[in-house]
Amino acid sequence: MCYSFFRIAGLGMNKLRISVVQYLNTAPLVWGFTRGPQRGKYELSFTVPSQCAEELRSGAADVAIIPAIEYQRIEGLTILPDLAIASKRRVRSLLLIAKAPIEQARSVALDSSSRSTQALTHILCREKWRISPEMRQASPHLREMLARADAALLIGDPALRISLEIAAHTESAADRHQICDGAAAGIAEVEKLHVYDIVEEWNGWTGLPAVLAIWAARESTVTMELAEDFLRSREFGMANLPAIGREASGELGLPAVELERYLRENIDFTLDDANLAGLKRYFTEAARLGLTAEAKPLRFAGARVAGARH
Repeated sequence: MCYSFFRIAGLGMNKLRISVVQYLNTAPLVWGFTRGPQRGKYELSFTVPSQCAEELRSGAADVAIIPAIEYQRIEGLTILPDLAIASKRRVRSLLLIAKAPIEQARSVALDSSSRSTQALTHILCREKWRISPEMRQASPHLREMLARADAALLIGDPALRISLEIAAHTESAADRHQICDGAAAGIAEVEKLHVYDIVEEWNGWTGLPAVLAIWAARESTVTMELAEDFLRSREFGMANLPAIGREASGELGLPAVELERYLRENIDFTLDDANLAGLKRYFTEAARLGLTAEAKPLRFAGARVAGARH
């Protein structure tokens, strides 16, 4: 959801334009821009992941946090180093929710605001679950999605809300992973739902983390000052996770301690070696299934290429 605390963004002429995902998991990356030392320095706009990519593609933004898959689809991009939205084992904000075990699904409604997670779902369906369901774009309304398809992919804050509701109704990890009561997910007319954490499924299949989004820009846009500002903004955000949790709690109506825990335990904001390995595997699988034309090498700002760096 789009929080009011995101709206404290400086606007002005000749400021570099940064397109930001409006979900909670982006807040620590931009907290320095909205609350900290870089406040007012850049022009920020907030939208859904797919639109961030379009703004960078069209030139409406100079820098954007984009779904990872879009790095392969937009020409001429460079990656800001050491920054990402990733998850090591379980993310809780990317859910595939099915009316029966996913192996029985013949259709999946995909949250249209997602692109990286859509690709992950395609890969898991084909390679892990060995199914080829019809994939349908849909608005992120779970009840409507499940009325039209056997399963639904939800991302971001709506998915996190469901994860927290499930956790409140199921005690064991096994129960949480397999089946949740429909009422806990806000679907009273559905008796039982099967819930799959996309990162947990990816990690179980590959043994690797999932990188969901990265900061990207045109090579000519990135300066040392810009790269350092992004790193400092993340540092400021990570030092203020309790404050982020409290403010998001007021917007989402969810416990601040759980939101802080989500940001601290489920999201990783780096591009460390493990995350880079997961990203490369993701790009390889996506290209093999024809979701992208090829698996382009990773190019980092400052002409740093992942292969040379690692």
